[in-house]
Amino acid sequence: MGREITKAVAKAGYLTIMACYPNKKLESICHEMSYKTKGEVIYGDLDLADVDSIDRFVASVKEKFNQVDLLINNAGTLYPKNKTLDEKWDYTIMVNYFGHYLLTQKLLPLLNENARIVTVCSLTYRYGKIYSQMFDCGRNSWVQQVRNYSNSKLALLYFSLDLAEQLKEKNIAVNCSDPGIVGTKIIAMNNWLFDKFCAVFVRPFMKSPKNGAKTAIYLALNEEMGKISGGYFKNSKQIPVISRFLQSNERELLRELTANLIHEKNISL
Repeated sequence: MGREITKAVAKAGYLTIMACYPNKKLESICHEMSYKTKGEVIYGDLDLADVDSIDRFVASVKEKFNQVDLLINNAGTLYPKNKTLDEKWDYTIMVNYFGHYLLTQKLLPLLNENARIVTVCSLTYRYGKIYSQMFDCGRNSWVQQVRNYSNSKLALLYFSLDLAEQLKEKNIAVNCSDPGIVGTKIIAMNNWLFDKFCAVFVRPFMKSPKNGAKTAIYLALNEEMGKISGGYFKNSKQIPVISRFLQSNERELLRELTANLIHEKNISL
């Protein structure tokens, strides 16, 4: 989906940075997208699991540009078995939520009035839960990792709602995009039987990356969407967040857990 979003944004006339996990092929892909869209696409190394990588990326953006008009948080991962950072924190949670949190917070000073932040969420947030050990590594099972994925998407939703309130006075629109079930490489468990079954019987019924990207593109480029903030959108239409999540005290707990993690890792914002 990232490529589809990048192409659409570049075609709309934005100078676009496609920030991705380091990959030698992506620089040539960016050149190709620049040629096809007649826009300007720049590749940037960004590992959302690595605070130093986030800092280097933000520093390079600040060095080259005075402002950011559009930030799209699209990256996501789902490991079929337990993977940790520093043998302590769950990799999926750290990339999907905490990495995006840090990147966004560090780029906020560059966001001008009327900028937009679009965060790709997931319908799986409804199965998520915020609890005191959510950042810690859990059981080594694909079931636990799917739960961690859901938890990370719920955390992203809460973060987006907080940002929408925080940035209201600057007229910065912050919204969530739900792409639906998209047949990307993230739908894999590295089990040949499971993955083969999905490839034959399940993946053909999933959305294509191009279709999955449509709502994020709509939120990023549609003129009217600059007037709406704090929304959750699916199929380019705003739908209500499930009320029990809005009434829960988990949102406040997430703020506390995030602040504690920032302190523990000695991160400056």
